[in-house]
Amino acid sequence: MNYFASFYQQIAVNKLAPWLTSLPQQLARWQKEQLHGEFSHWQKTLEALPNTSPSIVDFNSQVKIGERRDINEGEYKRAENLLKKLKPWRKGPYHLHGLHIDTEWRSDFKWDRLYPHISNLQDKYVLDIGCGSGYHLWRMKGSGAKFVVGIDPTQLFFMQFQAIQHFAKDTSVNLLPLGVEDLPELAAFDTVFAMGVLYHRRSPIDFLYQLKAQLVKGGELVLETLIVDGDENTVLVPGERYAKMRNVWFLPSAKAMCAWLERCGFSNVRVVNADITSVEEQRKTDWIDTESLQDFLDPNDSSKTIEGYPAPKRAIFIANK
Repeated sequence: MNYFASFYQQIAVNKLAPWLTSLPQQLARWQKEQLHGEFSHWQKTLEALPNTSPSIVDFNSQVKIGERRDINEGEYKRAENLLKKLKPWRKGPYHLHGLHIDTEWRSDFKWDRLYPHISNLQDKYVLDIGCGSGYHLWRMKGSGAKFVVGIDPTQLFFMQFQAIQHFAKDTSVNLLPLGVEDLPELAAFDTVFAMGVLYHRRSPIDFLYQLKAQLVKGGELVLETLIVDGDENTVLVPGERYAKMRNVWFLPSAKAMCAWLERCGFSNVRVVNADITSVEEQRKTDWIDTESLQDFLDPNDSSKTIEGYPAPKRAIFIANK
């Protein structure tokens, strides 16, 4: 199955055309490798999903595709059983013909926090780095974006996105199974989102320069990351694990994060939100079958992780190139 033919056709005639010099080779290599043992099973799952004609599509207030009345009982049950084969579902929620995919994260909470502070996305080219299964891509489209691209190398997230796209059928919203290190310096996007990624990068300063390289001059960066309390010199470097995650490297204070952005040449740097992550926003559901935030916190003191670090606190930063 060629997942990318439509994307190539679209960028051939828009301002992302220079990407065609490297992208087809990268994605051909990905398609050839497909290392995950479950990939062929996931592909069969997608192929078995019912074909539907949704009577409603709402990406503005939620991610809702179709009503329950659009499909019969057999199609509904088939969709539910097949989509559960793609667990764990991390980011969402999604509403598909009355089926509620109750994801681990209420990603709509994050969108509601950041949306009042970002520039108008109407007719914009938007990039979301580390987009997971793509929940926010659909919300960006619902906010008027002209062309939306997400990148995330996780194969399961790519297949979950394809499952949603099966029902949405919107070729202006795309997810590519790439990491930020795979991107050339495109300088083509009006807005770049990078949410929940920086603390997974071994070199956060290099990461900020990679984000900057994707923006047009004057373009807007929307960055969300874990932070700790402190001054401009405060940065937590956890041990082997933070909240049971192995790949957490740097948690700066909000002031330190602002200083990093300014050092990388961003302007108009500001913090627009800071919140402790709640168990209402990240929790176990029937769609994940794994541990969640409550399991990552000290059972006797929820202000600390199970390792004794400050509990997850996230801030949203906005800056311009």
